[in-house]
Amino acid sequence: MKTTPDALAALIGQRVDLIDTPALVVDLDAMDRNIQRMADFARKHQVRWRPHAKMHKSAELALLLQQAGAQGVCVQKVSEAEALAAGGVLDITITNEVIAMPKLHRAARLATALASRGGRLGVAVDSAEGIERLAEAMALSGSDAGMDVLVEIDVGQGRCGVPPGEAAVALALAVARHPRLRFAGLQAYHGRAQHFASAGERREAIARTVQQAAHTRDLIEAAGLPVPLVTGSGTGTLVNEAASGVYGELQAGSFLFMDADYARNERDPAQPAFEHALFVKTQVISVRDTHAVCDAGHKSHAIDSGLPTVANLPADRALRYANGGDEHGILYAEGDKARLPALGRMLWLVPGHCDPTVNLHDFMIGVRGGLAQGVVERIIRVDARGALS
Repeated sequence: MKTTPDALAALIGQRVDLIDTPALVVDLDAMDRNIQRMADFARKHQVRWRPHAKMHKSAELALLLQQAGAQGVCVQKVSEAEALAAGGVLDITITNEVIAMPKLHRAARLATALASRGGRLGVAVDSAEGIERLAEAMALSGSDAGMDVLVEIDVGQGRCGVPPGEAAVALALAVARHPRLRFAGLQAYHGRAQHFASAGERREAIARTVQQAAHTRDLIEAAGLPVPLVTGSGTGTLVNEAASGVYGELQAGSFLFMDADYARNERDPAQPAFEHALFVKTQVISVRDTHAVCDAGHKSHAIDSGLPTVANLPADRALRYANGGDEHGILYAEGDKARLPALGRMLWLVPGHCDPTVNLHDFMIGVRGGLAQGVVERIIRVDARGALS
């Protein structure tokens, strides 16, 4: 039987050990510390931060981040923007191209609705046709509301975006010719660099990115069009963009929860010490001589960035999580003296990749007071779960 919102609400005030498994759990104390460290970092470096909500997909958490000083949110999909707007988020940037006319009509309606509430909507473009389609949708909306438009340049991700330089100038000028479109700056995100293992590799990659973004900005301004903002960055490289003097806004989102993939990389000494705050609670359901089995398989966590790690265990009790399929995880003792966990033991997994892991769950269970002795404080709805369009 699927867990209902009422059943989850009944957990509030209950001990953490009463949470059924598998379940997605947020350590609220660790999350709060991550938020404070990010807010302090942005304030120190005098840059805006617009955390990417595709990671948590929750209007409640988006608003919590804004209360701490975040500018608004980034999303990747129109449907994510719609879900968060319905939850009260008013400042939203879609850091992705939107080409299909039905989606563009939805985006135009959302821009109008947000403007009527004192908010705004932005979107990225990387083609002249995309700009024309966006302008058509805004004109057909019948509203005087405008939309912010970021020209995306490919600074190393190898995905969307035009090459830095003259191609971006032509697109920026094309945006500026449309009365309902506002040229809002450059989208320049190097996603691959977020996961380079060494801090030195990331620093070198972003140095090239900064040069490309600055050169493109200068060319656009030489053509007579001000560039209000260069935005991008992620949790792995935010120290580099923040120190660049070129980026005015950081889009890092994973700092809120962190995941096993980020933990495997060398931390830049200048980066805040973000903590793991997202866990899959699981229980040992079978024990053999060689291994144990838990009830959290791939339906409870994403594996695109690697398997989860088992958290909060002493060295002599270390466990390795291995692939057990959709519904099971296989646990092996790490080291000659390590022992397998007992039948019924509750364990905490750190997902390999937080974003798609969250998208597998309807709710996150927020715990205050730690994972060992804490109590359930809130149930956090994943508002944009499955928002793919």
